[in-house]
Amino acid sequence: MSYGEAKRSGSGNAQAGFYQAALRESAEFRKEYKKRKGVIKAEEMPWEDSPQGRLKHVINAKMDTRECALDIYQQFLSPGSRSGKHRHIAEEVFFVLEGKGYDLHWDVKFDCTDQYDWDWEPTPKRFDWEEGDFVYIPPFTMHQHFNADPNKQARFVTATNRILKAMGYDWIEQVENAPEYRGNK
Repeated sequence: MSYGEAKRSGSGNAQAGFYQAALRESAEFRKEYKKRKGVIKAEEMPWEDSPQGRLKHVINAKMDTRECALDIYQQFLSPGSRSGKHRHIAEEVFFVLEGKGYDLHWDVKFDCTDQYDWDWEPTPKRFDWEEGDFVYIPPFTMHQHFNADPNKQARFVTATNRILKAMGYDWIEQVENAPEYRGNK
């Protein structure tokens, strides 16, 4: 450490109580955390008709549960239909419970010279899936789910992490709505 830096590091009179506040906030969080639900019954899981499609939330930050890192929902695709098309910074995974279909993924291209420039591949990659399959969607990949069966619904459980939101990267964009979505009622 140079003498100049050592002298400057000890300068100033600004005061803070950040650490003490963090201790108080942590104690309060732990007290409130004990009151949160550890078991969510199926009938307590809320339904949502969203731009992404028909969802049943298993775990969500707004549901006051003990889970603090993941958002999980079931998604239902009508026979022959599709979800909305969207992208988000967090990676996504889903497990197919019933049905068969495919995903289209438009991988992100970005340049980070003087500023971030985001773009997506013009041609999507196709990933076929069926009951029992696990699908991974990379961060900020634009994607859309399609039910390939004209007679049977598809249903899968999707999980994303909330950590990036807490870090200030709450980037989610709906590019195209699901065909059944009619907006807020």
